[in-house]
Amino acid sequence: MPHLTAVKTALKSQRIELPSWAFGNTGTRFKVFAQPGVPRTVQEKVADAAQVHRFTGAAPSVALHIPWDKTGDYAALAAYAADCGIAIGTINANVFQDDDYKLGSVANPDPRVRAKALDHLLECIAIMDATGSRDLKLWFADGTNYPGQDDIRARQDRLAEGLAAVYARLGPQQRMLLEYKLFEPSFYTTDVPDWGTSLLHCTALGPKAAVVVDTGHHAPGVNIEFIVAVLLRAGRLGGFDFNSRFYADDDLMVGAADPFQLFRILHEVVRADALAPAAGVAFMLDQCHNIEPKIPAQIRSVMNVQEATAKALLIDAGALAAAQQAGDVLGANAVLMDAYNTDVRPLLAELRQDLGLDPDPVAAYHRSGYGERIIKERIGGTAASWGS
Repeated sequence: MPHLTAVKTALKSQRIELPSWAFGNTGTRFKVFAQPGVPRTVQEKVADAAQVHRFTGAAPSVALHIPWDKTGDYAALAAYAADCGIAIGTINANVFQDDDYKLGSVANPDPRVRAKALDHLLECIAIMDATGSRDLKLWFADGTNYPGQDDIRARQDRLAEGLAAVYARLGPQQRMLLEYKLFEPSFYTTDVPDWGTSLLHCTALGPKAAVVVDTGHHAPGVNIEFIVAVLLRAGRLGGFDFNSRFYADDDLMVGAADPFQLFRILHEVVRADALAPAAGVAFMLDQCHNIEPKIPAQIRSVMNVQEATAKALLIDAGALAAAQQAGDVLGANAVLMDAYNTDVRPLLAELRQDLGLDPDPVAAYHRSGYGERIIKERIGGTAASWGS
């Protein structure tokens, strides 16, 4: 059994990035439910994100989504974030909500639209320059709905050309993270539908391109930890978008639907010694809190990742390897299950106390009165909302 001091040390190194859009009003295709006190500006989103870090000690950065988080001075925004005790993290591009992108963005058959999309992606890198961000995250809604609608191979050529232009603009310490999604909104073909397609493009581009695994972007029953293990082995796992799904891309709190899957994924991360920031794997949340309060939901998600990570760190690697080598099927499974069934909440409470934090982040947040204060203060203006 790993020594608890080593487990705590590993947990202290873990960093979980928050999504700015999770603090605004969000919903489904059918309805966006408004809540009082949600941010009206990107600065208020940053301030809310800082509260999550204040009570968890594990979420020191917030990702931006452009143009949802567009502002006039990104260097000033980075300075504001620093004053709040966090940093601006990944910059997420948006080439899926403009009317011009009805038939795609960088894979669109119209060269004018492709140029427009490329200009936006390059703008995002300029924002990275101003904020000091390392990662540009790309997700494309590009694809087709009907057989014959467009040339599948030609779309891949256009995609590769656009990615190459973006890659060439990256600075020495910057990276491109390419996400994939099985379907939606393109229902016949999606131009980046799986980890293999993403990996092929990243490999062709070079070492500064890596794959993002969104845990909600897979068909039912897909073995996500296998994908994670293969990408780690290839040195091409750039990061995660952590969330939960019951049916499709549900964007629920991570660990809500299948905490055992989250544990299995993090076991592969721990197995590859890829937990610490130096390993280059970005642990990001990508969630839409439709009916639950935003800040407590983000705190809970961070805690869920921490709990799954703690259990993964408690796996007796020596005993597991011995059982595997001996062909002891039940014994090997029992080693994993012993760790998974361990109640790690007391360990994490002790860790937080060691860091000078309250052992119960959610309760501490509610006692702080921050939620009630922003409801009173954020009167007037336009609340941030999905797509805004």
